[in-house]
Amino acid sequence: MAHHKSALKRIKQNKKRQLKNKHYRSTLRTFIKRVREAVEAKDQALAKEALQAAIPVIDKAASKGIIHTSNASRSVSRLAKLVNTLG
Repeated sequence: MAHHKSALKRIKQNKKRQLKNKHYRSTLRTFIKRVREAVEAKDQALAKEALQAAIPVIDKAASKGIIHTSNASRSVSRLAKLVNTLG
């Protein structure tokens, strides 16, 4: 256990940040899953709508540092490619 006041504060901050990141990563995965499920159901309209909802969430996660920018670009690209297979 930490003994310094600053170290105790850092522990609290890290825990708070960890919970925020965990929530955002979970939300991100949910949005990606919705796109994949719409594609599996072969519902093009729903898939496009889900993709348009997922892109800003993916980009925001990258800007916050929750995922790497390359990971975000790759995810968007793969999801768009997947949705375009329906058309």
